[in-house]
Amino acid sequence: MSVTVTIGIKALNEEAHIAKCLASACAAAEPFGGEVILADSGSSDRTVEIAQGFPVRIVQLSDPAQRSCGTGAQLAFQEAHGEFFYLLDGDMVLSPEMIAQGIAFLRANPDYAAVGGRVNEANTNSIEFELRAQSDAQKGSRVSGEVDRLDCGGLYRTEAVRAAGYFADRNLHAFEEFELGARLRARGWKLARIPVDAVDHYGHVVAGYKLMLRRLRSGYAGGPGEVVRAALGQPHFAQVARDFAQLRYGVVIYAWWLAMLLAVATGQWLALAIVVALPIAYFAWRRGGLRLGLYSLATWNVNAIGLIQGFLRPRRPAAQAIPRRDVSGKPRA
Repeated sequence: MSVTVTIGIKALNEEAHIAKCLASACAAAEPFGGEVILADSGSSDRTVEIAQGFPVRIVQLSDPAQRSCGTGAQLAFQEAHGEFFYLLDGDMVLSPEMIAQGIAFLRANPDYAAVGGRVNEANTNSIEFELRAQSDAQKGSRVSGEVDRLDCGGLYRTEAVRAAGYFADRNLHAFEEFELGARLRARGWKLARIPVDAVDHYGHVVAGYKLMLRRLRSGYAGGPGEVVRAALGQPHFAQVARDFAQLRYGVVIYAWWLAMLLAVATGQWLALAIVVALPIAYFAWRRGGLRLGLYSLATWNVNAIGLIQGFLRPRRPAAQAIPRRDVSGKPRA
């Protein structure tokens, strides 16, 4: 079957947003005769029921115990037939302009494997998304040019991704876009972000520190360690070692922990106070206030814990087919 573009949507309990998400995806795919695939990771709400009212294919993860960010993205990709593949989250609304301009860009630039656009954070009430919006404006998904990853989705050449093995490593609980970008760049491809609005992102509004604890419990926090573990002995290890900021953040925090332990062990209480105060002062200055600064420092510490957790976690074969069932147009059990 010849299809120009597949829009793959990964979702879990997105009944509040899935109708708008699917409507936008169908509208974006229609001019190209494209297809829309919803990869559901075992929703317990009305996500699947709502999706069955749209002209889309719905596949659901057979074993919810295998649920992860990487699994959801790979499940959508493994069902795709399109020449190009766009990954969308179930809490996003896609701009049709992104698909049109993305296809035009990739056809005009054969050395690029993928292209993304601007991400608009619609919810900034949570400190997490407030910081994300701040970062995006400075160096993230609102800055155009060549990039090392396409956070929050992008349009990919399906052929390039398949040659790199798979779209998303099913073992990853986070940073699957960076890991994919590293594998593609190791094969000589480039990635770009263009000045086009791509999506409005309606992230779940959860209190920042509560979200941090949830990530530790759910395994999401282990994403950095999983990325490093997956790169060991692989061609893209150099990209990870050089460009993965979370690895550098972890090394800095480990040094900070060691400095505090040494100060305590030697009874150097003034030195301990200085060691504790310096990063707090730095992050408060960097983030423009103590509230955001303390949260950033806490995030770096969680990242450092996650590096260890994820690195030690056992792995499944990343390229292995993900068991799923087709629930398109069928009533839920």
